Amino acid sequence: MITQIQNIDEFIPLMRHDHYSRRIRSHYQAYGGEYDFCRFFLIKNDNQSHGLIVLFNSSMLMSTFKDCTLDEDETAELSMFISVNKPLSVELEKAYIPALLETLDDYKTDKRTQFRFSQKNDMPRLKVDEVPSLTDVYKILASSFPAIANSYELWLTDMSHRVRRGLAQSFLLGDYTTATIQYIVDRVALVGHVATVPKERGKMHARQLLYWIGQRLSADGLEVILFARPHRVSYYNEIGFIPVGVDLVLERKNVKDE
Repeated sequence: MITQIQNIDEFIPLMRHDHYSRRIRSHYQAYGGEYDFCRFFLIKNDNQSHGLIVLFNSSMLMSTFKDCTLDEDETAELSMFISVNKPLSVELEKAYIPALLETLDDYKTDKRTQFRFSQKNDMPRLKVDEVPSLTDVYKILASSFPAIANSYELWLTDMSHRVRRGLAQSFLLGDYTTATIQYIVDRVALVGHVATVPKERGKMHARQLLYWIGQRLSADGLEVILFARPHRVSYYNEIGFIPVGVDLVLERKNVKDE
């Protein structure tokens, strides 16, 4: 049974130490469970709690608890839950994806590699703004991410909200390259939304900034991770990120795919 809940505090000790759990917790720490755009659900069967789901705007994340595995009935209910809510993307443990795809005709998979930064104790001398204007950050992101380009107010509200709570941080190199820490949970920092304005691309700005961020946050005792497509392995290896795993994300098919 999947039921909506507002408070997940009692379940946090049961959660796994993985990206899905950290992402769910970051949404909860940012907003709690009282907003329509950020809803939490408990997966429960025979009075046993097996996992949590969050629907945040148009995305969904699911994580089972430690030593828990969804059975066929729970997986079927999860499939129905996805069909009803129709999130644009679904992140969850890849073990459940083959069974879900058997019934979710509107979804396809996208493979991505998780990387972890390997500290080299070699801090480069870059002039990086660690507390930049979010408007300046947005101008760069808008040139690379169409979804953000059309959602300035939504992005700004969410980002400023997370920054104030110490969950997120943006970095700015010059006026041309930016990267964002999308969450800092359990001493793990997830890097995302890396972008360079078109006229400055190909000049290694993003590479330099990512290496600087890896060194800077590692020196503070944080584990630095990011996700990228598998064909980018050599690129991130050269920066200092090593691949540590591959997962799958469910994405809704667009009109051309249907």
